[in-house]
Amino acid sequence: MKMTLTNKSPASPSTLTRRGSSAVGDRVFSWWTLGTGLLVLAVLGLILITTVREAWPALDAMGLRFLTERTWDPNPATGDAVFGALSFAYGTAISSLIALLFAVPISIGIALFLTELAPRRLRAPAVTVIDLLAAVPSVVFGLWGILVVAPALVPVYQWCHDVLGGVPVLGNLFGPVVSGRNYMTAGLILAIMVTPIITSITREVFSTVPRADKDAALALGATRWEMIRGAVFPHSFGGVVGAVMLGLGRAMGETIAVALVIGGSTNITANLFAPGNSMAAVIVQQFGESTGTFTAALIGLGVVLFAMTVLINVLAQTVVRRAEARMKGSVA
Repeated sequence: MKMTLTNKSPASPSTLTRRGSSAVGDRVFSWWTLGTGLLVLAVLGLILITTVREAWPALDAMGLRFLTERTWDPNPATGDAVFGALSFAYGTAISSLIALLFAVPISIGIALFLTELAPRRLRAPAVTVIDLLAAVPSVVFGLWGILVVAPALVPVYQWCHDVLGGVPVLGNLFGPVVSGRNYMTAGLILAIMVTPIITSITREVFSTVPRADKDAALALGATRWEMIRGAVFPHSFGGVVGAVMLGLGRAMGETIAVALVIGGSTNITANLFAPGNSMAAVIVQQFGESTGTFTAALIGLGVVLFAMTVLINVLAQTVVRRAEARMKGSVA
């Protein structure tokens, strides 16, 4: 038997140096990314701790009533001031839900058009227009809403009330019209503001669907809609939910635009054509004239808004996980 021995030369010093520097670079990169991630969590924790501490005088004075009381009276003629966040939380939820009701279908439709149907020469200009819409300052949307949109929509609101006001259930939603500054107008303005955000993220998510999956669905005889429903939507579900949550966060935290068009009234009503208020809007409206416990109560509204945002995101992540587990189980 003939054996051949191969002599392997030892690694050169330059190779060892490169390997050592790469290992050091990997460790530095790992620690840097870990530090930046922990920094974000630390900042969020500090924000929560600071705001709760500043809002504590009002939270301590009102107790649980701060969340359940609908009256907001910082300067009562007699008695103690009353700070109830329920009306503003209701206004925040209603205007944001109206915004999502209009913005989500439109955004998904635009994203599907740009990724599946639009000619290549049209995609770049359309994306540019969407990005420019996202760059418009919120105060511009608010001024446009109060000067143009609100007066123009009053006849539409009145027509809806005349037609649907007598219907048992819908009549509560489309009640008497006081003015164009109401929940519905605020929701429509918010829908225009969050549509570019949802559209941009959804378009990027749709573009990550493997071409092979779509071609396979079409090769099996699926129509374009069946291909989108069977290949695009399941693959993109988590990303679309994330895009909607980002849009919802923008809608819930919007201040100037909502403050200009929502009406500034403290009430809870099913009538979408009635004036109301939101937590972010009332903070910007009243913070300049507040002192003491009044200021603490406004900061408390910020704490409640922060908690609502976190809770909604946790619920959204739970929905995504369960949906993905269900899809994996069906595939298996």
